[in-house]
Amino acid sequence: YRTSDNIMKTFEHGGQIEKFAFDLGCSVSEIIDLSSNINFIKPQINIDFNTLDISSYPTYDKLYEKISSNYGVKSSQIELFNGGSSAIFTLFRHLALETCTIYSPAYLEYKKAALNFGYELHTINRFENINENVKENSLVIFVNPSTPDGKYYDVEELIQTWIKKSCTILIDESFLDFCDKPSSIKYLETYDKLYILKSMTKFYSSAGIRVGTIVSTKENIEKLKEFEPMWKLSQFDSNYLQAALDDKLFKNLSKEINIKNKIELENILRNSSLIEEIFESSANYVLVKLKNLSAKEFQEKLKPYKIMVRDCSNFDYLNSSDVRIAVKSSSANEILQRALKEIC
Repeated sequence: YRTSDNIMKTFEHGGQIEKFAFDLGCSVSEIIDLSSNINFIKPQINIDFNTLDISSYPTYDKLYEKISSNYGVKSSQIELFNGGSSAIFTLFRHLALETCTIYSPAYLEYKKAALNFGYELHTINRFENINENVKENSLVIFVNPSTPDGKYYDVEELIQTWIKKSCTILIDESFLDFCDKPSSIKYLETYDKLYILKSMTKFYSSAGIRVGTIVSTKENIEKLKEFEPMWKLSQFDSNYLQAALDDKLFKNLSKEINIKNKIELENILRNSSLIEEIFESSANYVLVKLKNLSAKEFQEKLKPYKIMVRDCSNFDYLNSSDVRIAVKSSSANEILQRALKEIC
């Protein structure tokens, strides 16, 4: 185990696009933001928000129905939160366990939540020691597909190991919609200390709409709801996501375009002498290891092209040569290809 003492480590994310544009003296629309892993394809939203009645308190029945239908679970098995991060913090507070093991590198909010709520924190390097022992009765965090590398794991054996240790399991499937891999929801039938996080705003290109979902057993969800406020989402959040889920063509179209553009991106990166390693990804982003350049130097060299990428040095087990590059449009790929050639 590696016990974390570094409480003050930064938890910053990618995508500070306004500051980047301000520093360059250009408009936000000119920036090619490859640091943010929000889907660049957007669903068709046929809704006029000016006609939305916001004079009364929101009701969520229809939203619950649409989300539960989308993931093949019952409405009683889900609880909605004001975004994925809010769901994470609520669950850590609600479970109030003593120890937490995060398979790292992982989304940084998990580490932040564990430290905020006084958990004894352990991290397991999933690149090197994925079968390392976990403590009995601990909270286990596994992101699948992973961040920031996008690898999808067959977690069958790991889940059996965690069950034997009586662990409470949280599997984060925020990026599962980008691939055709199976969900861990099926394990709810046989194990009741399992929670699945679904952050739909990544796939439905709506990070500004704050909706995160936790899926678990009916009994777990009832306990979780007991301490939750009655109104957590605005009428705007609810209606936007309902309209997004109504776009039946979006799912397959979005998946196809992202897969095609990711192959394009990987080929561009493979042909660049600046890149030492490309990690296998099932998500809408690619982690690369740079050759002879640090992430910060790489970011500086990309500034004249108005391209942002994500420095991954603040993730556990990664360093200053690791960069995440998001899948965006074909034209964004072309500009990146030109930039890589000219930088060389």
